Amino acid sequence: MNSALICGVDEAGRGPLAGAVFAAAVILDPAAPIAGLKDSKQLSERRRDHLAALIRKQALAWSIAVASIEEIDTLNIHHATLLAMQRAVEGLAIAPGEVLVDGLYCPPVAYAARPIVKGDALVAEISAASILAKTARDVEMRQLDQRFPQYGFARHKGYPTKAHIEALRRHGVSSVHRRSYAPVAELIDLTRMVVSATPEHERA
Repeated sequence: MNSALICGVDEAGRGPLAGAVFAAAVILDPAAPIAGLKDSKQLSERRRDHLAALIRKQALAWSIAVASIEEIDTLNIHHATLLAMQRAVEGLAIAPGEVLVDGLYCPPVAYAARPIVKGDALVAEISAASILAKTARDVEMRQLDQRFPQYGFARHKGYPTKAHIEALRRHGVSSVHRRSYAPVAELIDLTRMVVSATPEHERA
């Protein structure tokens, strides 16, 4: 363990209605700073992809992990996010001296850790983690878009946009939607009500 090394941790994908939640942990090289790091939400997709490649190449260590849709629905999104963060830290090839986590809560890890509100805008290591988590999740959503083109995942990345909600109503709930999320759960309940109200002789 090097007590001078800081690990930044952040997540991507708490709000969407579909897909896994991602987390990344990054230890930057103090001797090779990366210019332009900031909260991934403040960067264009092209800029995020460029910085993600630099982070993967120049960081001393980095790790990306997920908590699955099933884990989100079983544990809830808060605990699933902490689980993904824990897995990301555990996946590092180098032990950090301190772990700094974006937000209000820290996952259970084997190192000194503290949360930093708006850390993705304040700490370079957390900004880097934010970028890796976001770009990795975007890749997954583009892959899901190829499997389920009717939902438009490549455009809205699973977030509850008007187009996504309309697609859910039109095509129903897929296997990659989070059933514990209200818009999805409400649609499932509505579908059950419609089915249960269908006369027996009209059912397939």
